[in-house]
Amino acid sequence: MKKERIIIDMDEVIADPMGAMIDWYLREFGGHIDFARMLEGSWSIGFPEEHRHLIRERLHQPGFFRHLPVMADSVRVLEGLNERYDLFIVSAATEFPNSLKDKHDWLQEHFPFLNWKQLVLCGDKRLVTGDHMIDDHVRHLEHFPGKRWLYSSPHNLSVTGYDRIRDWKHAEEIFLG
Repeated sequence: MKKERIIIDMDEVIADPMGAMIDWYLREFGGHIDFARMLEGSWSIGFPEEHRHLIRERLHQPGFFRHLPVMADSVRVLEGLNERYDLFIVSAATEFPNSLKDKHDWLQEHFPFLNWKQLVLCGDKRLVTGDHMIDDHVRHLEHFPGKRWLYSSPHNLSVTGYDRIRDWKHAEEIFLG
């Protein structure tokens, strides 16, 4: 019997670049971050306008994506999903070319049960197909032919029209319950 395929995004889903960026910014500048503005569709607009270019530059630096925190419970739940489903990690990573090796190495460290064939680093997720996709950005979900799951993140809390996954414990209930 063929296993159902689940496509899972990396950033803001299993990796926490927003948390890493906030920690870095507070260490370096100690400035004010407007968390309410992050709810407007992009977490980067929560940083002071005069420093937003630094946020973008940091995303392009080698090593940034290599040392991101792992989202709570994601390792345990993905290990269970990997046993039951045809699992792929798909990231629109080519926007940040330095992230390609970083993301590969990060996955090998934190999710060693996934093999290299389960990692897709691309520029446009319209090329992927499957039964389910879990992503924090609607732009990646809107063209997906299967079941679309919006992974809750501060930048998408006002988005409606998608079934949500609150966190990895919630995903565990849905897919492994």
